[in-house]
Amino acid sequence: MRFTGQCRCGQLKLEIIAQSLPSLYACHCLNCQRWSGSAFGLHMLCAASAVQITGTASTHVHEHAGQASTQYACGACFTRLFNETTAAPGMRVVRAGVLDGADQWTPRAHIWVRRKQAWLVLPEDVPQWQESPTPEDFGRALLG
Repeated sequence: MRFTGQCRCGQLKLEIIAQSLPSLYACHCLNCQRWSGSAFGLHMLCAASAVQITGTASTHVHEHAGQASTQYACGACFTRLFNETTAAPGMRVVRAGVLDGADQWTPRAHIWVRRKQAWLVLPEDVPQWQESPTPEDFGRALLG
């Protein structure tokens, strides 16, 4: 299957080629709140080889808690499309909101809910963790 998206101004195009749509998850950590300017970030964890961009992205390396995250964004409109992190080698964390049809999907998991905004009520039947889950638990939740 092919999933497409773009930055706000359209100078960068994103394409994901995968057998099915990667699972969406919400991160409520303070970094995601600040990066997004919202209550949480919506992400899809994808194999790096499945995510391609057309156009030249600007990059920014951010280090936190012993890990490095390289952000890929449009230099014109500053929309972040995805990041790569040393915490998940070989993967790209796509910002789900840049994808066409993103309004049709709901998160399969919530992480860092100890930082969740107090007014936000999460569905009880969706897996959630106070901070980061183990890779095994997270994988089980996303693969359902």
